[in-house]
Amino acid sequence: QILPPTFHLWPLLCMYHRLLLTLGFAPTLSSAFRSSFAAFVPATVTTRGVADRPASHPSRNTRTRHKMSDEAFANQSKSGEIPSYDGDEKAKATDFANYFCSYAQLYHQKQMLVDHNRMASYHQAIMGNTDVFKDKVVMDVGTGSGILAVWAALAGAKKVYAIEYTDMANHARQVVEANGVSDIVTVIQGAVEDIQLPIAEDGLEAEEDGGTLVVDIMVSEWMGYFLLRESMLDSVIRARDKYLKKKTGLMLPSHCTMYVAPVYDEDDRSQSVHEYSHTMDDWSEFVESTRSLYGVNMGVLGKDFDREQKEYYLLSSRWAELGATQVLAEPKVVKAYDMSTCTLEDSRGIAHGEEMATFDFDVDADSTDEECVSGLAGWFTSDFKSRTDEGGADAPKINPAFLSTAPDAGYTHWGQQVMHFLAKTPLLQGETTRLQGSVELMRTKENARLYNCRLRFSNSRRKTAEAKDGNILMQGPNVEHVYQIP
Repeated sequence: QILPPTFHLWPLLCMYHRLLLTLGFAPTLSSAFRSSFAAFVPATVTTRGVADRPASHPSRNTRTRHKMSDEAFANQSKSGEIPSYDGDEKAKATDFANYFCSYAQLYHQKQMLVDHNRMASYHQAIMGNTDVFKDKVVMDVGTGSGILAVWAALAGAKKVYAIEYTDMANHARQVVEANGVSDIVTVIQGAVEDIQLPIAEDGLEAEEDGGTLVVDIMVSEWMGYFLLRESMLDSVIRARDKYLKKKTGLMLPSHCTMYVAPVYDEDDRSQSVHEYSHTMDDWSEFVESTRSLYGVNMGVLGKDFDREQKEYYLLSSRWAELGATQVLAEPKVVKAYDMSTCTLEDSRGIAHGEEMATFDFDVDADSTDEECVSGLAGWFTSDFKSRTDEGGADAPKINPAFLSTAPDAGYTHWGQQVMHFLAKTPLLQGETTRLQGSVELMRTKENARLYNCRLRFSNSRRKTAEAKDGNILMQGPNVEHVYQIP
């Protein structure tokens, strides 16, 4: 793989940035700093998109093998929140380096703009509801290139506020101007948690006198891998609570749902196992050569090295573009969000013991051509529809639109996240394999924008003609693994 010249400067720039942090300079994210920094950031940092998949491993997320043990570089505020909310300058600088900077690149924006399932869903939700958008105040949280804001203006909104943290805001202004809606769309650069809308200057009417609830419709494309990765939902919720009219305001998307299902993905799973085995063989040779050539026994580190490699190769989820036939059972909902009412606590993940977070799959070997279960895959759907909460009875009704990242929906840049089992579960003709367990999703300690997924499960087999709780041919032990969603 031939890397662009700037890629080789990226590690040096990161070292320089961290040196400044270590020395206590904690540079503020001025426009000049953001521009110069972003110029050297490869598109495969931590944000989502087709560019996240290295050419050498087209079905994988880009993963950094370095774990930040130094709290100075933890990508979260002291209170554990995403840095854009209450982080100090050091935390915000780290957050920019780890997260925001790649969104400042047109190349990365293009990867999302050519996702036609994504684009068609938002276009239908906005342009298919011109009667709802007419004369409304709209906020676009994380506007990026500004395309959703432009659509909102073309749909008849009287005022659109397009909020963008990065210098992509400059490009968004160009797009707004080029499409003749600069009199309607105002691009505001900054974290949505920090900005203030020009309520008095623009003569906006608040739902409550003297308040800030002036937005009629809030649109945002905030969803990450397996919905929650990147933790942008926090920012959307805070913007909603501060600016959206409580009784009549609309959220687009309005509802989001997370799913899991057992899948066949044996090519990728076996490749990961092979690479892990090769790495451990290489370690054994390293230990022996270091002992024989230099007289030092490094074998004492073998257990820690094995754990590190297992986390990297076997216990990290994989980006996949699965086919519909690779899904081996009916998908199970593990979390559902009503965007008008969900809370910051909801946005943190899936807690252990949540009722929806359990699964009970039956995989009938006779109903599939696949030979085994390779693991569980996770994805999400987003609905654009009328409010369903009691407080939104007076909100406008909208023509629905729908976005799915499921295997049967075709390509999206989100794809699916696959958590491979360490050993495949074979499917035997005439028998049904039952997988029972639960999903837990929690933010990592080092980075509030990334998640770990804990799977607890067991499997059993019975004759297909046998009742679900009938005679069991085989009962496996309880298994528990924690997967990084990098």
